[in-house]
Amino acid sequence: AEEVVVELDDLAMAGGRFAVAQSATPADDGVPTPDGRLAFDERGIDRVAFQVSTNPGEPLLPLAAVASGGETARIMLALKRILTAADRIPTLVFDEVDAGIGGRIGGVVGRKLWQLGRRHQVLCVTHLPQVAVYADVHFQVRKAADGGRTRTVVDRLDAPDRLLEVAAMLGAATDAGRLNAADLLATTGAWKAEQVGSG
Repeated sequence: AEEVVVELDDLAMAGGRFAVAQSATPADDGVPTPDGRLAFDERGIDRVAFQVSTNPGEPLLPLAAVASGGETARIMLALKRILTAADRIPTLVFDEVDAGIGGRIGGVVGRKLWQLGRRHQVLCVTHLPQVAVYADVHFQVRKAADGGRTRTVVDRLDAPDRLLEVAAMLGAATDAGRLNAADLLATTGAWKAEQVGSG
């Protein structure tokens, strides 16, 4: 829980708190344990709940009851970062991990996702260019009308198309926007190369 809080500070949730609540329910017909008979089902006797306070001064409440979609995604990112060595799930999917954050924190999220991708396949749906530039492979998802029907098209972007997409994500499909996108991609690429070189 303490390590999750450190991660959350980096992810624009400073002042938040995180706890893991564990409980069991006594039952006369339950399984015998050193603590008495406890209710059980196919998941065992323990009831585990993540509790979070996303704002200073707020009480710890169940994660499912208080966290927004973006907050939940960032909390899951923090948990996955901490548990990466023990987690055997090969593919992780993050959607809305950039909800409610700006470019500065987007870069932090992008770095953490990339680092997580060193041990897992990470799929991330993002609208934030500061997150997208950390992808090793970049896809563009769009809708297209075809014969009166709407279909989803997924294109893998090569380097020139990726530059144009990042510029568009920055909101500037101009020469200056392309220069900004090129700088963002180059800076990110240099950081990734440094990380690979350092181990």
